[in-house]
Amino acid sequence: MKKLIITAFFLTGALGLWAQQPQGALDAEMLKKANDPMANTKAFNLHNYIIPSIYGEPDMFSNQLMFRYAQPIGKFLVRGTLPVVTVAQSDSPAESGLGDFSLFAIYTWEFGGNKIGVGPLMAAPTATKDMFGQGKWQAGLSAMAFFANNHIIQYGTLLQWQADFAGDEDRAHVNLLTAQLFGTWQIGGGTYLRSTGIWSFDLENNVYNIPVGLGIGKVIKVNNVVFNIFAEPQFSVYAKGTGGSRFQTFVGFNTQF
Repeated sequence: MKKLIITAFFLTGALGLWAQQPQGALDAEMLKKANDPMANTKAFNLHNYIIPSIYGEPDMFSNQLMFRYAQPIGKFLVRGTLPVVTVAQSDSPAESGLGDFSLFAIYTWEFGGNKIGVGPLMAAPTATKDMFGQGKWQAGLSAMAFFANNHIIQYGTLLQWQADFAGDEDRAHVNLLTAQLFGTWQIGGGTYLRSTGIWSFDLENNVYNIPVGLGIGKVIKVNNVVFNIFAEPQFSVYAKGTGGSRFQTFVGFNTQF
């Protein structure tokens, strides 16, 4: 039921907006920009991971709704993320609360329609319950690349590494590396196929998870605002340890303005 409600929220709202407003023309550059995580524009995104199957936790359901805002400041792309986490088990009521807030600032270089960038990241222990966050202040590095000189296929990666430097001394240390490999294939009319699984490597606890996804999205222009809605099932192809997703669905509603 939770999965249906969350999915309906994203898709109904986006499709309702599409139906009620005149759609603008979409050119190839606009379609690429809609899926460019380093786009030189303000963006507000709602991203949601629906996780019904977790390694080592057969009776647990998890949902992660992320509020994301990105803004270019000179050559830097600054992006902040605040998650709202819900966890439920078959023998107990669901619990919800805030997760840890994260922020990165990536300095970008452009060449021939492609982009690369690197910069610092930080995470603050804003979680309202221990199970929703690490309980640690964290710092590290982010690196991103986006290759878009082809009008049909675009691809890139976002690498992030972070480790704790302060916080609750009773909580475990953090040493986390994530790699998001993403690609889009434009199939016409603003519709595209996508794959954006985030590979996670918990170097402190030797826990790994490698999901691979295949989904579909739609880019819509309403006046001067570009919307991007998508849904992407993701399956784990390799995992070690407990707590990682075996299967999840990633749905989102992106806004560039």
